[in-house]
Amino acid sequence: MNVAASAGGRRVAAVLLEGVAAMLTALVLVCSLAVTPDLRSCDRNNAVHVMQVPEEFTMPAMCAMRGQAFLAETSIGQELANDERVKIMCVRHVTVGRRVT
Repeated sequence: MNVAASAGGRRVAAVLLEGVAAMLTALVLVCSLAVTPDLRSCDRNNAVHVMQVPEEFTMPAMCAMRGQAFLAETSIGQELANDERVKIMCVRHVTVGRRVT
């Protein structure tokens, strides 16, 4: 369930699942236009590089901004080829297994 709220005159969306904010993970895809001319077709399976931002987010906008910033801090982001494009995917975080403490 998506919920929109207003913050400082801007609409802000948060993802809620059963009353609890769902955590989002940012996936940064670097896609080659030679492989996928339509950026909408680029996914984890055909991207040149796939990186997962090591943070979790409740707000989709923050997820997208941090994904861009994360890429900008890497050598991959600083050395993009002319035929490469960036796609940020914010997906629900899924915990696999149990947490080790």
